[in-house]
Amino acid sequence: MTDTSNTRPAESEARAPRQSPLHRLMRYIPLIAPVLLWAVPCWVLLYTGQHWPLPVTLAGTAVFVLGLISMPLAMVRGHGRRQQDRAAIVGDPLLGTSWVLFTWSVLLGVLLRLALTVTGVGESQDRARIVTWAVLGVAAALLGWGYAEARRVPRVRRVDVHLPRLGAGLDGLRVVLVTDTHYGPLDRARWSERVCETVNGLEADLVCHTGDIADGTAERRRAQATPLGTVRATRARVYVTGNHEYYSEAQGWVDLMDELGWEPLRNRHVLLERGGDTLVVAGVDDVTAESSGLAGHRAHLAGALDGADPGLPVLLLAHQPKFVDRAAAAGVDLQLSGHTHGGQIWPFHHLVRLDQPAVAGLSRHGSRTLLYTSRGTGFWGPPFRVFAPSEITLLVLRSPHPPTSP
Repeated sequence: MTDTSNTRPAESEARAPRQSPLHRLMRYIPLIAPVLLWAVPCWVLLYTGQHWPLPVTLAGTAVFVLGLISMPLAMVRGHGRRQQDRAAIVGDPLLGTSWVLFTWSVLLGVLLRLALTVTGVGESQDRARIVTWAVLGVAAALLGWGYAEARRVPRVRRVDVHLPRLGAGLDGLRVVLVTDTHYGPLDRARWSERVCETVNGLEADLVCHTGDIADGTAERRRAQATPLGTVRATRARVYVTGNHEYYSEAQGWVDLMDELGWEPLRNRHVLLERGGDTLVVAGVDDVTAESSGLAGHRAHLAGALDGADPGLPVLLLAHQPKFVDRAAAAGVDLQLSGHTHGGQIWPFHHLVRLDQPAVAGLSRHGSRTLLYTSRGTGFWGPPFRVFAPSEITLLVLRSPHPPTSP
């Protein structure tokens, strides 16, 4: 019998598959991204034929270099271990500003310049300067509008959802979805109160929060989250964790929501009955829960549905849309999710698509399962929403056999 305990490390390493260049490159994304976000606009606005006076070029370059240095430092101090709110208040807007400048420098730097060239407008220097002013004007307008969009109380979006297995007694059930409130460095306690007032005006049977309540611990963001205790529903208020809870002592958020009168659905379900019919309302922890190391936290759909009558329709709360594959395999009728923010700042939704099966709205997965993905009620990080409006969602569940009028 061969003794394998002395296998040389070199031999084991030789057999290990080599990482692809793409995987090696991914390690450097946190270093590469800030450089691209600031260097590309700097190049397009200052160095592509504008021939600005030297003081203008030097001052403009200094602004971009300052942004390149300040943004990552502020983001790390604001969202890293230290979680310094003042740093986040500086770094978050810089991140949003750099993304908008980068996007429109690329688009207008190519398309507008091409259009001006084809139409014969001006000399090369004139065209370059037109592009610069166009980028700055568009960016300023979008950032101003995006800030107002992010800070306002979301509009209510009503969606009728037809569920073939829903009993007639549950036809017209009003489900309100709030998600991704992301209470954070900017104090939004008053905003939170107004959101809750709007929810209460919808006269919901069931109110759901699908996670990412805040950035920071429950103790730290309590004042902003406390208005959630005023939310009213005729049947139930239910909540599941999001990935951001696992950056900030998730159990503290579970406990606070319980204290505020919400029912945490941690891999469990409740039954909602009306008119002689029943709906299973289930919830699972976020898919990142298990890697958090918190005892008992993981996404466990079988546990959430344990004991439920398989003949009853199921409404599932899961923070991330990509959980829908498991939901469809289990025959869930409707999954409610958030997480994506609809991309938050256009065109970031294209990158979200690489990780999630849906970015916003109602979609079908498999023969039975519907997924509704909310764009979110608040915002994360940059206080901007560009072409991705926030929402409070009113889902009206419809049965194929509505009750007949007397």
